[in-house]
Amino acid sequence: MRQTNLPVNAARIADNIKGLARLTEPDRPYTRRAFTPMFLEGRAFLDRQFKAAGLETRIDASGNLIGRRKGRKSGLGTIMLGSHSDTVPEGGRFDGIAGVAAALEVARALDDAGIRLDHDLEIVDFLAEEVSIFGVSCIGSRGMAGLIPDGWFSRSEGELTLRQGIIDAGGDPSRIAQLKRTDIRAFLELHIEQGPVLENERRDIGIVTAIAGITRIEIFVEGQADHAGTTPMGARRDALVAGAALVADVERVARRMAQGEGHFTATVGEFEIEPNAANVVPSRARLLIDARAERREDMERFIAEVDRMVVELQRDRGVTVSSPKILSDNMPTPADTTVMAALEASAENAGARFRRMASGAGHDTAWMARISRSAMIFVPCREGRSHTPDEWAENDDIALGAAVLFGAVRRLDAEL
Repeated sequence: MRQTNLPVNAARIADNIKGLARLTEPDRPYTRRAFTPMFLEGRAFLDRQFKAAGLETRIDASGNLIGRRKGRKSGLGTIMLGSHSDTVPEGGRFDGIAGVAAALEVARALDDAGIRLDHDLEIVDFLAEEVSIFGVSCIGSRGMAGLIPDGWFSRSEGELTLRQGIIDAGGDPSRIAQLKRTDIRAFLELHIEQGPVLENERRDIGIVTAIAGITRIEIFVEGQADHAGTTPMGARRDALVAGAALVADVERVARRMAQGEGHFTATVGEFEIEPNAANVVPSRARLLIDARAERREDMERFIAEVDRMVVELQRDRGVTVSSPKILSDNMPTPADTTVMAALEASAENAGARFRRMASGAGHDTAWMARISRSAMIFVPCREGRSHTPDEWAENDDIALGAAVLFGAVRRLDAEL
């Protein structure tokens, strides 16, 4: 049975989530994209909430909003909690936002209980976790870790550069590199699952074991354009038919690999053909594969399988296939075992039904893990839906997650 005497106040969490939900572009719920006036309105709302909770607020060099609760002992470092408040276009009320609201509630609950940690506690709203108008994501957490490539600052959307966007958010791009954080002893993030596993299994909490590595692979298939009405079926070099066979092979291999020990998915998310005319045999196809693996060895095995598929496709279909080009290749990020253990112990104490699971989506935690012990938890969301106005998570589930964070913070404060 789930405990009812949780150390957190569920109503305050709901009020913060509702407060941000009201700040959305007209006729586009729920849209607060980073680097827009609406996002800055959300930031101002959070700043007021942070201050009302007794936190000292600031914007760091990377444009992250941070609320600080000073610890009893100086020099021990910082325990940090948080997520992000920006959304995708017509996104949801809970993606990222639930994590910020839950983190803030931990700080308030500590005050309610009269508990002062030994470590400093910081609550963070990272800048631009979602893919931004500049085509890149996790800008705030990358910046905090000192990992924003120099070339990114000149990226532009219209007349606005990323450099100016960070300045407009209150940051200072010229100081990001030298202000890389070295004092964070642990980082914890709560997030909605964005998948159906917890709901289907009736679990309250997912303890994230790793954030999957993401590899994107581009392939071109070259056939021959011919008249669709006069070219015999046996004499065609149809790039679309060959490309479709490759798509089917990717799915078949991915389904097999998903039966293994670690999380694995592969999707052909982009497919383009030329000349794309009803009466012409397609001469060219482009595929972009998005593959995600909890274990690096699985990704390497998949890449080898793709190489094999391409050789067979060219041999069997009479087309020319480019060598698979890896456009991006990010390694998996395992969770820290000490932080995971604290989360699991806290979940047990809170009476939460939990399971271990990997994250197939990227999160700020993946970048914070470069500079700190880091881990995260998932809470269920209805039908696993996310990045849609229909996204929904029950407030009681978020509150239970906040209680798990609360307990883990207290444990880590004593252990680190």
